[in-house]
Amino acid sequence: MRLRALLDTDALGLRLLGGEDELDRTVRGVMTTDLRDPSRYLSGGELVLTGLAWRRDAEDSDAFVRILVQAGVAALAAGEAELGNVPDDLVLACARNRLPLFAVHESVAFATITEHVVRQVSGERAGDLAAVVDRHRRMMASGPAGGGPDVVLDLLGSDLDLRAWVLSPTGRLIAGSKTTGPALPADICAKLAAEHLAAARTGRRGPHRLPLGSTTYSLFPVRSSGRSPQASRDVRETVLSDWLLAVEADAGDWPEERLDLLQGVTQLISVERDRRDAARTVRRRLAQEVLELVQTGAAPAEIAARLRVAAPVLLPGLGAAPHWQVVVARVEWDGGTAGEIESGAVAQSLLEEILVDPLSAGPEHSDRIAVAHTGDEAIALVPLPAVSTEHDGSEAGILADVLLESVRDPLAAGLDDDGRVTLGVSAAVHSAEGLRGALEEARHARRVAAARPGRVCAAGHQELASHVLLLPFVPDDVRRAFTARLLDPLRDYDRRHRAELIPTLEAFLDCDGSWTRCATRLHLHVNTLRYRVGRIEQLTSRDLSRLEDKLDFFLALRMS
Repeated sequence: MRLRALLDTDALGLRLLGGEDELDRTVRGVMTTDLRDPSRYLSGGELVLTGLAWRRDAEDSDAFVRILVQAGVAALAAGEAELGNVPDDLVLACARNRLPLFAVHESVAFATITEHVVRQVSGERAGDLAAVVDRHRRMMASGPAGGGPDVVLDLLGSDLDLRAWVLSPTGRLIAGSKTTGPALPADICAKLAAEHLAAARTGRRGPHRLPLGSTTYSLFPVRSSGRSPQASRDVRETVLSDWLLAVEADAGDWPEERLDLLQGVTQLISVERDRRDAARTVRRRLAQEVLELVQTGAAPAEIAARLRVAAPVLLPGLGAAPHWQVVVARVEWDGGTAGEIESGAVAQSLLEEILVDPLSAGPEHSDRIAVAHTGDEAIALVPLPAVSTEHDGSEAGILADVLLESVRDPLAAGLDDDGRVTLGVSAAVHSAEGLRGALEEARHARRVAAARPGRVCAAGHQELASHVLLLPFVPDDVRRAFTARLLDPLRDYDRRHRAELIPTLEAFLDCDGSWTRCATRLHLHVNTLRYRVGRIEQLTSRDLSRLEDKLDFFLALRMS
């Protein structure tokens, strides 16, 4: 609003004392102060209201006015309730610094002026933002994205003073305004996502409101563009994949115009969400092609050729992936209508989100994940640039026990009391020949997870202990994957160096770990035997002095 409009409102009781040539200045806010130096609280464009308690003598007026001018305020309004007429020294100071000055009649409360200015400014900002949002929506619908969700959130922050964030259903931060301060803490994001999913499952209409401490958040669902809330046959088909817009404000008493504006913002964000889903199409197709080759028993050379095509897409700049992991997920629902839900597609979208690093932000951090689905099952092919060995001897990579740690609570809220999510994670394999075994290993690990209590469970290859492999229902491919993972490093080393580590291992186990008997059988010096055993332990991250590791080697050799 303009300063001129204040004079046209009789109820405000304002009288112009100077600055008639500056009445076209824009008022962006209002502030009441009696501080001698209020500069730290000013951001520019304010109408400053003061009762003059800061003034002790005439010299104070010039210093106070200079502070206001340096802060870029629009005008000063001085109350007449305390001192009667506004002092001449303040009028002269404002004239020298070209700062418009108003007198406020003693019968008018500062609260009346503040309420009027806030109402007018907020209404204008909402109208301006609505126009910008509408223009941005048309641009994004017809061409490339105009900066993504962050642009719209920046508008909410700068024009409506609303702090807002876009979150995934698992509570991962996808976008946030750069003008609203630090990002939300991870625990707050998880609580907001859980509340959103729980509310969606009960069918409550948004926005959903959640008080956390002294702050209230309002949650708006971000649905796929063009899909109404009734378009899905069952809310369970989308509840685990829809984004949400979290606003740091209580929308319970908002007027319809502002609620409509925020709904428009969610529609705009949904365009970006649909673009992200479209970008995943290539990765999904690659995963589907590799999966079909693996499951139909295609030749390893054919699978390897397809992996060479996939690697540059999933790992730009690397050219090839030294190792791969397989993750299998299933979402299961209870109830008579559960069979009508496309659980495979639900699991696919969910797995794409779960496999993203929870500490990463932004909508495009799933570029290195290829997820297919078949029936009720989703299968992820995850490339690993390198697989190192951790200090405890285990291989680095995706670990089942930490995969669901940060998303367990939100998912449990979305699953309510009639859904389950179970995941299985394979070990890393370094060749096409190992993918079939890795797939069966991940599937078997998922079955182990499904046998546990709880709505959200995962299991990894580490939990398929050697004695489990003796059970009759364990697939042959799982046994072969276990054997290959343990013995392939030794076979590769023997092939390159003719070191005879495999024969040494067999003899060492046959001799019950006796150094003297084994050295005699192999016609080796004991020190040479110790060197070979040390190399075996180094290559496999195992300890041949431990009974469990001896048992693993024994079973692997017998099954190979």
